[in-house]
Amino acid sequence: MKSLVLLPLFAACLCAGPAKLTFTKSFPGSVPEYCSVEIDKTGALLYKESPSDDQPIKAQLSETEAMPLFELAHQLEFFKSPIESGLKVANTGKKTFRYESEDGKTAEVVFNYSTLEPAQKLLDLFEDIAATERAWIDLDRTVHFDHLGINDSLSQVESLWNNKHLAAPAQFIPLLNRITAHDSIMHLARERAARLKDEFAAGQKEE
Repeated sequence: MKSLVLLPLFAACLCAGPAKLTFTKSFPGSVPEYCSVEIDKTGALLYKESPSDDQPIKAQLSETEAMPLFELAHQLEFFKSPIESGLKVANTGKKTFRYESEDGKTAEVVFNYSTLEPAQKLLDLFEDIAATERAWIDLDRTVHFDHLGINDSLSQVESLWNNKHLAAPAQFIPLLNRITAHDSIMHLARERAARLKDEFAAGQKEE
């Protein structure tokens, strides 16, 4: 009889996992028209540009990058209350914040614009992550299919880095290594890739 009582508890333990935050944005006419960023409390990150994407981009945030996201969600009571301002402002896309706790309970809010400072900061962080993953996708594309476009792609990455908007820079290092190793890629791009690789590696060590 005891084993029967314990079975549901055991099943619950198997389903338990780290808490997750998910940001989605749907904005027809923009590029991309849809994006989704999912982050769990360990910093594991998934990025999609389609709700049906079964091969999301995967990356790993550092603890110092992941922690502020969950702190801001906490300030917003993990989305148990509305955050939409209700003001007449331009449509900037349907945005959703979603929280899933360790025990599987969920809450979410949908909004266009919020005047709440924690919501604005959380949105900015998620937008930075989404911009980073788009930059990674573009750099990966040029490395594989468009060597002449590599330097422009690197310029986007460097701009995000210099303005402190680049998330999880270590994810770029394998691509940067590939660029520096190929003599067929123009020297200017290889030099830039080598410099960024050193800066990203140094930044990782400082954490």
